[in-house]
Amino acid sequence: MNLAFTMAPGRGDTDLLLERLAARLAVQGVRCAGTVQINTERADTRPCDMDVRVLPGGPVLRISQDRGPEARGCRLDADALETAVGHVAARLMAGADLLIINKFGKHEAEGRGFREVIASAVELDVPVLVGLNALNRDAFEAFSDGAAIEVAPDLTSLEAWAMSVVASELADI
Repeated sequence: MNLAFTMAPGRGDTDLLLERLAARLAVQGVRCAGTVQINTERADTRPCDMDVRVLPGGPVLRISQDRGPEARGCRLDADALETAVGHVAARLMAGADLLIINKFGKHEAEGRGFREVIASAVELDVPVLVGLNALNRDAFEAFSDGAAIEVAPDLTSLEAWAMSVVASELADI
């Protein structure tokens, strides 16, 4: 099983890193399925808008809700996330060399979101890379039964890991 995660230290850094990785891998001919997150700052200083781009070429879906300036709590649009999950599941089944999931978040920790897609990729022997934060690390460790490896949050390390597992999977065919 080739299951890995990365955790960049700054807010939004993992998102930027995985987006750059997906672009570099696409140039090298790696067929990536999954999502990368695009955060767009707002002029009104409220929290950023969150979109995910379904790999490889879209669509781009808004996964955050504008709940107003006084709102607190989760801004995730669960329906939009599940739409992204459906697109990714279809792309995975059509054939992929690598699955990239921008975040193993609260929904995945609770058994929803991309959890089933990640499990399907593992069953299909498609390598998986997920973005992770400290809040959901314990849930991810439980989900992966401790089998996932951590890859340093830099483009060189992530690309080296991805190319090694993709080459390994292609050699097994």
